[in-house]
Amino acid sequence: VTVVPVTMMLDLKAAASAFGAKKATMADPKAAERSTGYVVGGISPLGQKKRLATVLDAEAASEETLLVSGGRRGFDVQLTPAELVAVLDATVAPIGRTDLHH
Repeated sequence: VTVVPVTMMLDLKAAASAFGAKKATMADPKAAERSTGYVVGGISPLGQKKRLATVLDAEAASEETLLVSGGRRGFDVQLTPAELVAVLDATVAPIGRTDLHH
Protein backbone atom coordinates (compact mmCIF):
# COMPACT_ATOMS: atom_id res chain seq x y z
CA VAL A 1 0.00 0.00 0.00
CA THR A 2 1.31 3.46 -0.86
CA VAL A 3 0.11 6.88 0.26
CA VAL A 4 1.10 9.90 -1.83
CA PRO A 5 -0.23 13.48 -1.97
CA VAL A 6 -2.99 14.10 -4.53
CA THR A 7 -0.65 16.60 -6.22
CA MET A 8 1.84 13.82 -6.98
CA MET A 9 2.02 10.55 -8.88
CA LEU A 10 3.43 7.32 -7.49
CA ASP A 11 6.97 6.65 -8.68
CA LEU A 12 6.88 2.88 -9.18
CA LYS A 13 10.68 2.52 -9.16
CA ALA A 14 10.93 4.43 -5.88
CA ALA A 15 8.06 2.38 -4.43
CA ALA A 16 9.76 -0.87 -5.40
CA SER A 17 12.94 0.33 -3.70
CA ALA A 18 11.03 1.33 -0.55
CA PHE A 19 9.54 -2.18 -0.37
CA GLY A 20 12.91 -3.82 -1.07
CA ALA A 21 11.71 -5.17 -4.42
CA LYS A 22 13.16 -5.02 -7.91
CA LYS A 23 9.91 -3.92 -9.55
CA ALA A 24 6.46 -2.61 -8.63
CA THR A 25 3.26 -2.37 -10.65
CA MET A 26 -0.18 -0.98 -9.92
CA ALA A 27 -2.60 -3.64 -8.71
CA ASP A 28 -5.44 -4.72 -10.95
CA PRO A 29 -8.51 -2.81 -9.66
CA LYS A 30 -10.53 -5.99 -9.04
CA ALA A 31 -7.60 -7.61 -7.24
CA ALA A 32 -7.19 -4.47 -5.11
CA GLU A 33 -10.88 -4.61 -4.18
CA ARG A 34 -10.67 -8.31 -3.24
CA SER A 35 -7.49 -7.80 -1.23
CA THR A 36 -8.60 -4.69 0.67
CA GLY A 37 -12.33 -5.16 0.99
CA TYR A 38 -12.89 -1.66 -0.41
CA VAL A 39 -14.18 -0.34 -3.75
CA VAL A 40 -11.75 1.47 -6.09
CA GLY A 41 -12.08 5.19 -5.44
CA GLY A 42 -12.57 4.53 -1.74
CA ILE A 43 -9.66 2.22 -0.91
CA SER A 44 -8.34 3.21 2.49
CA PRO A 45 -4.94 2.36 3.92
CA LEU A 46 -6.82 1.78 7.19
CA GLY A 47 -8.89 -1.24 8.17
CA GLN A 48 -8.08 -3.49 5.24
CA LYS A 49 -8.95 -7.22 5.33
CA LYS A 50 -5.34 -8.01 6.18
CA ARG A 51 -2.50 -5.70 7.11
CA LEU A 52 -0.30 -4.97 4.11
CA ALA A 53 3.09 -3.26 4.14
CA THR A 54 2.53 0.48 3.73
CA VAL A 55 4.81 3.29 2.58
CA LEU A 56 3.93 6.95 3.17
CA ASP A 57 5.53 9.48 0.84
CA ALA A 58 8.15 11.62 2.60
CA GLU A 59 6.55 14.86 1.41
CA ALA A 60 3.18 13.80 2.80
CA ALA A 61 4.90 12.87 6.06
CA SER A 62 6.01 16.48 6.46
CA GLU A 63 2.43 17.81 6.47
CA GLU A 64 0.67 18.80 9.69
CA THR A 65 -2.32 16.56 8.96
CA LEU A 66 -3.40 14.16 6.23
CA LEU A 67 -6.76 13.21 4.79
CA VAL A 68 -6.92 9.58 3.67
CA SER A 69 -9.85 7.62 2.37
CA GLY A 70 -12.09 6.29 5.10
CA GLY A 71 -13.23 3.33 3.01
CA ARG A 72 -15.99 4.93 0.93
CA ARG A 73 -15.87 7.36 -1.95
CA GLY A 74 -16.14 10.87 -0.51
CA PHE A 75 -15.44 9.83 3.10
CA ASP A 76 -12.05 10.90 4.44
CA VAL A 77 -10.32 10.48 7.79
CA GLN A 78 -8.01 13.21 9.11
CA LEU A 79 -4.95 12.25 11.13
CA THR A 80 -1.35 13.27 11.55
CA PRO A 81 1.41 11.55 9.57
CA ALA A 82 2.78 10.18 12.85
CA GLU A 83 -0.61 8.63 13.67
CA LEU A 84 -0.85 7.04 10.23
CA VAL A 85 2.68 5.63 10.52
CA ALA A 86 1.98 4.29 14.02
CA VAL A 87 -1.39 2.70 13.19
CA LEU A 88 -0.08 1.02 10.03
CA ASP A 89 3.54 0.46 11.10
CA ALA A 90 4.29 2.30 7.86
CA THR A 91 7.63 3.24 6.35
CA VAL A 92 8.31 6.80 5.16
CA ALA A 93 10.18 7.17 1.86
CA PRO A 94 10.24 9.50 -1.17
CA ILE A 95 7.85 7.59 -3.44
CA GLY A 96 5.98 10.45 -5.11
CA ARG A 97 6.95 12.50 -8.12
CA THR A 98 5.62 15.79 -9.38
CA ASP A 99 6.56 15.45 -13.06
CA LEU A 100 3.26 14.08 -14.25
CA HIS A 101 4.55 13.48 -17.80
CA HIS A 102 7.31 11.00 -16.85
